[in-house]
Amino acid sequence: MDDHLIGILSNIGVISFVALSAYLLLLTGEISFGQQAFFAIGAYTAGIVTAMAQLPFWLGLGAGAAAGAAAALFVGLPTLRLHGLQFAIATLAFAEAVRILFELFRYQVVRDGEAVGPNGTEGFRNIRYIFENDVSAMQFMLIVYGLLGATLFGFLLLERSRLGTAFRMIGEDDLLAAMHGVPVIRVKLVAACLAGAIAGLGGGLYAHLTTYVEPAIFDVMLGVHSLAYGLIGGLGTAFGPLLGVVIDIGLLESTRWFAGYRMIVFGGLVAVLLIVRPRGLLDERLVHLIRRMVSRRPPPAPAAATILGKESP
Repeated sequence: MDDHLIGILSNIGVISFVALSAYLLLLTGEISFGQQAFFAIGAYTAGIVTAMAQLPFWLGLGAGAAAGAAAALFVGLPTLRLHGLQFAIATLAFAEAVRILFELFRYQVVRDGEAVGPNGTEGFRNIRYIFENDVSAMQFMLIVYGLLGATLFGFLLLERSRLGTAFRMIGEDDLLAAMHGVPVIRVKLVAACLAGAIAGLGGGLYAHLTTYVEPAIFDVMLGVHSLAYGLIGGLGTAFGPLLGVVIDIGLLESTRWFAGYRMIVFGGLVAVLLIVRPRGLLDERLVHLIRRMVSRRPPPAPAAATILGKESP
């Protein structure tokens, strides 16, 4: 496998985390344009832990995920009582505030004769833990997909749990869910913190994949794309947002036929799918049909065959 393909696959894997983050909130019926803020917080936090504090990579990823969850708790407490457009605008405003704060954030230390750390609009360079510890591009890609697989397994468990059922009940009708005894605000807060942790984890991976981050990377377009991935791929399963990422990055961005027209094709695709398949390609109906086909068992043998067999008297 050549380095170009490894780079594309690694990028798809990392962006899938922020797509899953937006998807988790969509399950509860909330549209967030601000998941890129938790992605950024995770990236900066993980970079500070490994490049500045010289602590292990796994500790950096954990710190990035924890910082994303804490930030989601902070913003979720006052905003999750809002609905629809009001919540979407609040998350967008928070994300822009975070991006501007990182433009003002300067904190550097000297490591091996070089200044390392966030430096405002010039970004955060030299996040070199992967290269300094001889982790190859292939090994890093396997780390990304190992963590992505663990996250998807967590979604699989969540879908089969009472918490997952509560997420979808709230997404369908939060008033009806409340009448059935579901603590709506508390469950939404749990969803927001999980989504923030997933985005923060992805941000930590992104910082170490690119070795450099800057506030401009985490603009509103990243939030729009992360939301659109679920709407394109489908809301019936956690694999839906991943399908959206593969279509956008794997097909539109990485192929020369579409590279110059990516945003036009991507925008048109979103518009068409919202009309013909408003719940995405892998919507709940298709996922249910696939599950029935996969779990279909062969019909039982006719009773007469048993009677005519060795068991017959």
